[in-house]
Amino acid sequence: MAHFSSAPHPSTLDLNFFKGKIPLVGLTGGIGSGKSAIASHLAQLGASIIDSDQIAHQITDPNGAAIESIRNTFGADYLLDSGALNRQKMRSLIFADTQAKLQLEAITHPLIRQETLQQAQIRLEDGADYLVFVIPLLIESGQWLKHLNHLVVVDCSTENQILRVMQRSQLKRAEVEQIILAQATRAARLAHANTVINNDGDLALALAQTTKLHQQLTRR
Repeated sequence: MAHFSSAPHPSTLDLNFFKGKIPLVGLTGGIGSGKSAIASHLAQLGASIIDSDQIAHQITDPNGAAIESIRNTFGADYLLDSGALNRQKMRSLIFADTQAKLQLEAITHPLIRQETLQQAQIRLEDGADYLVFVIPLLIESGQWLKHLNHLVVVDCSTENQILRVMQRSQLKRAEVEQIILAQATRAARLAHANTVINNDGDLALALAQTTKLHQQLTRR
């Protein structure tokens, strides 16, 4: 999915509810860096994962909470025959039209925020050791850093990002480069990181780093 609606803007009051009750961990990285693999490994280790990209998919799938508003705002041409958002067509539109991007965010961000906080509440009540918020555009949102106890950045070279996304999403190099340019720079992400998971080489090494991180977080 294009990363246009996966950076929820949480209200200060709502996220403050969780402060002091449970450690709040952010997990981010550029497109193609391997965030999903790292999040999946943390989940296998017992971490509580709340993935804003998955929520963005849910609300824009057939009969998703955002679909009716998207239809009313952009027209049925931006939906697939299945009723889901046409992500490729919408991605092209919002890269070319800033106003359209803002309109889409106005629809999706409140819904993502609501579901994110609801999931966090459930995990808190279930006795989670810590919460991991997987936010692809965490740095770009400008809202998350002040609420987090720990920021994890999954990092790899720009060339690896491009090759991975081209392979998995069948996008052209120029399309992937455009997405990368619209995201925060590697330097900006790394400047805020408490932990950096290097995913440039063998995935097993990155997963070993992730296991070590989980052990550190659960010892707190």
